[in-house]
Amino acid sequence: MPHTVALLATASEDQGPGNTLRLVLLASLVGAVLLGWFLLRGYRNDDNND
Repeated sequence: MPHTVALLATASEDQGPGNTLRLVLLASLVGAVLLGWFLLRGYRNDDNND
């Protein structure tokens, strides 16, 4: 985890917080999509789980 903090700090030094915020937003969107897919996968009805 310390490597990630150092990487984000280095990225934000060069161009301000824009790149860091972009990375956080992208990671949260990908995480939300994966979480939704994982949760909705259990509600699929294949007529096998009677």
